Amino acid sequence: MHFQQLAYFVAVAETRHFTRAAETVHVSQPSLSQQIKALEGELGAELFSRARGNITLTDAGEALLPLARRILADADTARHEVQELVRLRRGRIRLGATPSVCTGLLPDVLRAFHDLHPGVRLLIEEGGSHDLVRQLARGALDLALLVLPLPAASPVLTTVELLQEDLVVLSSTARPAPGAEGTVRIADLQDEPMVMFRHGYDLRELTVAACRAEGFEPQFTVEGGEMDAVLGFVRAGLGIAVMPRMVAARAGQDLRVTPLAPPGLRRTIALAHRSDVAPPRAARELQRLLLAHRPDVPVTGGEGEPADG
Repeated sequence: MHFQQLAYFVAVAETRHFTRAAETVHVSQPSLSQQIKALEGELGAELFSRARGNITLTDAGEALLPLARRILADADTARHEVQELVRLRRGRIRLGATPSVCTGLLPDVLRAFHDLHPGVRLLIEEGGSHDLVRQLARGALDLALLVLPLPAASPVLTTVELLQEDLVVLSSTARPAPGAEGTVRIADLQDEPMVMFRHGYDLRELTVAACRAEGFEPQFTVEGGEMDAVLGFVRAGLGIAVMPRMVAARAGQDLRVTPLAPPGLRRTIALAHRSDVAPPRAARELQRLLLAHRPDVPVTGGEGEPADG
């Protein structure tokens, strides 16, 4: 079995067409078909059903596809690891992070890393923790910044806690302040119009769960936005939003930050990588920098005070 054969197999599986697959991997269609036949002969099973011109995966093909993708991803990582020069003059890091972490934590750390290693490419993938766990497991990411606890136990991942962070309520200064006496209770959110992220955001799930624990469903004036859109909707006075304190600290003076009354809401950010494969050298250097920059104490602030984040 050769990497080239697996690459051809994945191309056909994704395009469901031999000619288009051949164009994707830049070989002739007969050569691709010949290699697929050779792979099937070695495995002793047909990988595609070709009935009436329709290309579909057989049971054997369905079983091979995730394994082939992972093998190719690991091989690609190995190539990049070997190609890296001493002192990290070149290389790449595939880093996954939740959108709020991209907005709050990453800019300063990535700036410091780029200053040290300007030749290393930084490839950032935003997504919810559930999606990032899947991408880590199949080798599509080197590192990921996730919200703990993980959506499902994953024995193939190693996680290191970076920080704990309070969540706060963000509102427009043009609107009356939410809550009373400088804080907001979760119960107070029942009477507040809210701007909510799209499905898949960890912040959405955490906020909705907290409201339901108080016995009510939050009322959304706008929902489905990404981080920048939600900040814009709050700034326009469409509603309040529950945000990490680090994001709120960067939001601008036209937005009001109100702490949640005790016990409040807090989230834990962790750095994760696959347990069975060491991250590439460049990724290990970024990991070291992230751990060096983590706060010694939870990212919290007193009443009405901005966080350091």
